[in-house]
Amino acid sequence: MADDSGDGDDNGGTDRVVPALAGFGRELRAAGLPVGTGQVVSFCEGLTRLDPTDLRDVYWSGRACLVSRHDDLAAYDDAFARYFLGQAARGLVVAGDGTAAVDEALPSLHAPGPVAGTERAARQREIGHVASDFELLRAKDFADCDPDELAAIGRLLAGLVIATPWRKSRRTQRARKGQRPDLRRALRAHVRDGAVHRIPRRRPRVRPRPLVLLLDVSGSMSAYSRALLQFAYAVARGPGRVEVFCFGTRLTRVSSALARRDPDEALRQAAEAVVDWEGGTRIGESLHEYLRSWAWRGGCRGAVVVICSDGLERGDPDVLAAAMARLARLAYRIVWVNPLKAGPAYEPATRGMRAALPHIDLLVSGHNLTSLTDLATVIEMFD
Repeated sequence: MADDSGDGDDNGGTDRVVPALAGFGRELRAAGLPVGTGQVVSFCEGLTRLDPTDLRDVYWSGRACLVSRHDDLAAYDDAFARYFLGQAARGLVVAGDGTAAVDEALPSLHAPGPVAGTERAARQREIGHVASDFELLRAKDFADCDPDELAAIGRLLAGLVIATPWRKSRRTQRARKGQRPDLRRALRAHVRDGAVHRIPRRRPRVRPRPLVLLLDVSGSMSAYSRALLQFAYAVARGPGRVEVFCFGTRLTRVSSALARRDPDEALRQAAEAVVDWEGGTRIGESLHEYLRSWAWRGGCRGAVVVICSDGLERGDPDVLAAAMARLARLAYRIVWVNPLKAGPAYEPATRGMRAALPHIDLLVSGHNLTSLTDLATVIEMFD
């Protein structure tokens, strides 16, 4: 990715992407605002449709995308002034359409001093580079990314959280209106007070469904394995129950390795645990091993299962079909992420995909950052 600054460093634009994107978000988090990665993504997408060299556009894009509560406006104004102007906020809280208020609060935008103007111009150019580079990085195929770009994508994925659908538990909790009468509480109230004025009720508790990630790390997936493992690390750091497995010719559980706080150490240990990295592909046998050794422990029943593979099966497709049929009976939903499904002309014509397709609830692509972000949205919308 070329650097517009003209210094000849091909990775200069990419190297600025993550720090510049995350810098303002970190400033807001330090100020106490709950800013997530998805909000930063929306903020940057908004800048690509506006003028990133105009701090008024930057201000309004950030306010629309990064502020969730009205009480946080003052903190946002202070953080914006510190980060972009290097000064304390001066009445950025907006009334009416806000244009006059912003112009009054930022008078030096139109007549900058020599030092502040130079710094501000550099910041504005950096914002413009970042908005353009970020959009390119989101749409770039993982197979075309260099190691620095993959590292940048991994940091962008760090805050991604997949919220799985909720399911009812067998356990119950007190409720004002419920399906079942709470006879124990009613009896205790009768003993204590001599009468029961209202029958207490109970209702089932709800909890998020488990999420199972099965990642193909065989030779045919070598261009995408690292990015998908970074995706799995980000998801495993979320609040829900997540299990991660890698497979090639055999199945390896890497959930413990990905539980490390340091992302580089987590990915390194996960790669060391997988002995058949970039080897052959035995999807059916690996799924059969998962069902035989791990599914019975409760991680699969009622779960959302995400299989990331190109479907280039080297084993018996009948074994894969049988394993998928059993997995479909246990899981709540099965999502197959195939990086080869990047274009509209793709057809699941391989033996593995033909065997698995009847048992898949959703077939999506996973070739770039946008597709993985969309995958998180799709899973959240399952009902």
